[in-house]
Amino acid sequence: MEFFTAIQDIGVYVKNAKRNCKTIGLVPTMGSLHEGHLSLVRAAADECDVVIVSVFVNKKQFSAGEDFDKYPRDIKRDREILESANVDVLFAPTNAEMYPDSLATYVEVDAKLANCLCGATRPGHFRGVTTVVAKLFNICQPDMSYFGQKDAQQAVIIKRMACDLNFSTGISVMPIIRDNDGLAMSSRNSYLSENERIQALSLYKALCAVKKMVEQGEVCSSRIFRKIKQILISEKDIKIDYIAIVDNESLQPVETIKEKTLIAVAIFVGNTRLIDNVVVDGES
Repeated sequence: MEFFTAIQDIGVYVKNAKRNCKTIGLVPTMGSLHEGHLSLVRAAADECDVVIVSVFVNKKQFSAGEDFDKYPRDIKRDREILESANVDVLFAPTNAEMYPDSLATYVEVDAKLANCLCGATRPGHFRGVTTVVAKLFNICQPDMSYFGQKDAQQAVIIKRMACDLNFSTGISVMPIIRDNDGLAMSSRNSYLSENERIQALSLYKALCAVKKMVEQGEVCSSRIFRKIKQILISEKDIKIDYIAIVDNESLQPVETIKEKTLIAVAIFVGNTRLIDNVVVDGES
């Protein structure tokens, strides 16, 4: 596996791969890799000749007071995992490499997409996400790029950005990968105490409950909302950030569950923020 930290060096590699008619799959990550990331790696390997995984904890997408400083970092472990997965390239730039002092350009997102759900309480988050992903698209020149459905709003915004700014990469959004107990895999799960993890399972329990309600014919968003809230507030250490029932493309609220409705939830369990979601089909 090739290991690059400099944009110039990976640029040479990408140019040679393109010259040899190799297709490139990109998996952007912030490291602390788990099976959710590896599911994206496997999808990229199935569809592309070359798999590039980036590991970069992007300070620009952390708001003031968030967990940038304590976010789990272990590049040695990540490198070993990716070598075992037969990844072709690991790109792990420094903050100075990605964001030189002279940086003056950022990618802005329309407020209707960026200031709802996670963006409502994380100002500037998606500006940071789109800026770093745009840079990675330009640096790595992927034919396909792979993201997880757990970050549903991020996936919607990146797909829109790729279309609006005419990036040549396709965007593949892969299913949520869960632990055996149902908790969506996340690098932040490592923050949870044993008791907090047990309480966190109510998030998956709530989504399963409302998915079943929709399958049985419930289409009223307000009743879906109340059911989720009822399950979550039964746990003493859970604080609800948001419960959103929205169109899966516009991210705008819907009063009635229709085809491809996104039900997304963010909670704090103790001091740990977790997100999860399910996409349901109601009235067509």
